[in-house]
Amino acid sequence: MLIVEDDTALRRSLRTTLDVLGFDVGEAGNGEDSLVRLRMVDYEAVLLDINMPGIGGIETCRRIRRVYTKLPILMLTVRDSEDDKVDALEAGADDYITKPFQIRELTARIRAAVRRFRAPETPAEMAIVIGTILIDPVRRRVERAGTAVHLTPREFDALQFLMTHAGRPVTHARLLSALRGPGFGNERTYLRVLIGQLRKKLEDDPANPTYILTDSYIGYRFHQP
Repeated sequence: MLIVEDDTALRRSLRTTLDVLGFDVGEAGNGEDSLVRLRMVDYEAVLLDINMPGIGGIETCRRIRRVYTKLPILMLTVRDSEDDKVDALEAGADDYITKPFQIRELTARIRAAVRRFRAPETPAEMAIVIGTILIDPVRRRVERAGTAVHLTPREFDALQFLMTHAGRPVTHARLLSALRGPGFGNERTYLRVLIGQLRKKLEDDPANPTYILTDSYIGYRFHQP
């Protein structure tokens, strides 16, 4: 994996820690350098600081994503601004981690991203199974623990989109655009009702969901163990 971080002490500390945990780590001190290194090495994940001199983390993310469409990008930031997180996700990041962070959380997020990257791509027509939830796009069928669950067309489409992007945060605007087309990015009340209905049908305890999680102020994430 490639760490892109302008703070030399933090970058080297992360590299040392991740080396010990079994990662093969490269370093870049800014976005421009990272783009050069990505052309030289086949990395499986990028840990990218959002706040850097030069072209900055967001623009670096956009440029990486244009060339490496499936490469996992995790944004690392000291900022707790929801706008920054949304900007990162909409620039193409797969996930975000806010400093200060726990190493266990960081490594778990990285390993999950690499597993998704290495996994063979599931054809769009194939069923997806996560935990006790199965969704079959061809038959438009959903099962929970082997029992069929009736969903409305919008509920099915929302679930399919979330499960297709399992493990990754999906912004309100992206989910709304997928369901209703451009121009519906601010209808969060509609999404809250839709997600609430899905949870009632799929979760053991809708108030404490196991699968359809909320990323506060950002959107939703289908949990993938």
